[in-house]
Amino acid sequence: MPSDIQRYGDAGVHTVEGNLAGSRAARLTKQREEQRKDYESKKQEITDTNFRASRIEKSFETHHDLEDAEFKRQTVGLVTAEEFRRKREILQSRRSDVLASVGQSSTKPVEKKNARKRKPKASTLLSFSLEEDTDADVLPTDALGEGRKKRMMRKNPFVETSFLPDKERELQEELERKKLQEEWEEDQNRIKNENVTVTYSYWNGSGHRREITIPKKTTIAKYLELVKQELVQEFSELRGISPENLLYVKEDLIIPHHFSFYDLIVTKARGKSGPLFHFDVHEDVRLINDARIEKDESHPGKVVERHWYEKNKHIFPASRWEMYDPMIKREKYTIH
Repeated sequence: MPSDIQRYGDAGVHTVEGNLAGSRAARLTKQREEQRKDYESKKQEITDTNFRASRIEKSFETHHDLEDAEFKRQTVGLVTAEEFRRKREILQSRRSDVLASVGQSSTKPVEKKNARKRKPKASTLLSFSLEEDTDADVLPTDALGEGRKKRMMRKNPFVETSFLPDKERELQEELERKKLQEEWEEDQNRIKNENVTVTYSYWNGSGHRREITIPKKTTIAKYLELVKQELVQEFSELRGISPENLLYVKEDLIIPHHFSFYDLIVTKARGKSGPLFHFDVHEDVRLINDARIEKDESHPGKVVERHWYEKNKHIFPASRWEMYDPMIKREKYTIH
């Protein structure tokens, strides 16, 4: 037979008192369920709040201990009640500020992590800074507002600075160079105007020795012209010969006409068989002395017709003659 017990609502309440009592029971059951959920939610919220507070207090336990110690130090001895309350309020205000700032920073873990990664920028020091940290080298910068100090930079007087541009020093050096240049030119002009006696030999198969005194600045071309003027009175074959067709041979080297005696002297030029810058006379080392012994002795230069040289250049001594080249350095004298 059918039962008088019926099920009402989703609360699972069974009643035999009819539909009215069943609806009321279901409503009460649903209300109790909502109260239970609200209770659990508030309980969880309180638990989370207590957990955050405990973390904050643990993180700043040392800070609070220091503040408590400072408070005790300031209130030790006889202190009025008003002063005691004022210091206590200051301490509580500081704690509230710290907790508020920490609570705000805990809601932004990414910003906190980035803040830990940031490092203070190192101050740039110049190579001529004397000291890194001195009371005289730092000044407070109020514009920063964070108590930072800016280090002053000073020059080191012991650093070498001669390589740096200095107009006054460069001008003085330029004047000194000009002065030295003028002194050198005056000295060289004096040397060029000095006279030198040159012993030479007119060579036409046999030697005819003569002497002539000329300034050191005289070129070989001018020298041969003067020599011709002296020789033409004795050797008539030279009358139709121009100075360009005469050769000056010194120490087995044919000296080009554009060189001067000054050039040979200042460069201390060396020939194959003796120095080119000595113009006094010594006997030929190959004839009266040991040819194997090198001597710093000069032989008289030879004045020769170009035609005679071209005709006899395969015969000694013309076979030894060659053109003078100042780029060739001769370290020792030779006899062949």
